[in-house]
Amino acid sequence: MPHTAPQKVVLHGHELSYADRGEGPVVLFIHGILGSQQQWSHLVDRMDDDHRVILPDLFGHGESAKPMGDYSLSSHAATMRDLLDHLGVERVTLVGHSLGGGIAMQFFYLFPERVERLVLVSSGGLGREVNVALRAATLPGAAQVLSVAASAPVLSQVEALGRVASKAGWRPGADIGAIWRGFSSLGDRESRRAFLATTRAVIDIGGQSISAHDHLEGSLPIPTLIVWGSKDHMIPASHARSVEAELPDCQVEIFEGAGHFPHLDDPDRFARVLREFIASDA
Repeated sequence: MPHTAPQKVVLHGHELSYADRGEGPVVLFIHGILGSQQQWSHLVDRMDDDHRVILPDLFGHGESAKPMGDYSLSSHAATMRDLLDHLGVERVTLVGHSLGGGIAMQFFYLFPERVERLVLVSSGGLGREVNVALRAATLPGAAQVLSVAASAPVLSQVEALGRVASKAGWRPGADIGAIWRGFSSLGDRESRRAFLATTRAVIDIGGQSISAHDHLEGSLPIPTLIVWGSKDHMIPASHARSVEAELPDCQVEIFEGAGHFPHLDDPDRFARVLREFIASDA
């Protein structure tokens, strides 16, 4: 990650990794399940000339600690609050992707005075539907299946197949690349335990188990931007449309042809939309 060597801070007795760069209005980027600060790193150079950009690894992810304990949305939100306190930051624009969107909404619900604007990217918490692979992680025996699927021999075989396919002209899209990097991080027991705990905190076998609609009540008192890929196979873009209907004041941007990671599919457009939203008087 250029120019943004991660730093560490001890919160609640555990190390949290984060990057902090630039000066100006503060933007806190919150990644999703199996993600890390690396998923935002390409945006740093597009933002840090006139914004302060903070990119944490959530507990259980990336270079942060993976302790036993609470992986609920409220716990993650409280950790983000504690990180901002450590950095002396009072108010932020929150940008949350997938699970990070659910954390961002929970943060706003708990600490509304700390949030200037809310940006939800392919966000969780806005509908029941979610990909079957994540629902499967809630089943009994998922830990044993995952320990085999994410083992070094299996990963190396899949990587070998990928190399053969790439020689034949196959080019993985942003979704496949991001999901593969996340999945390949599950080689150790602590990472798998944290992944399962995080997933089970927000998903059951029927789909997403936590909904933000109960708290929306027809309006959000802060400017809100929703970004979604039209071909999101993890969480359907229809969730964005349902929120648009419920919250007519929010801004919705659909990236045609993009998947679950629109900020990776079209980073230039994403950065432009984000910068314009932060600069607007909305």
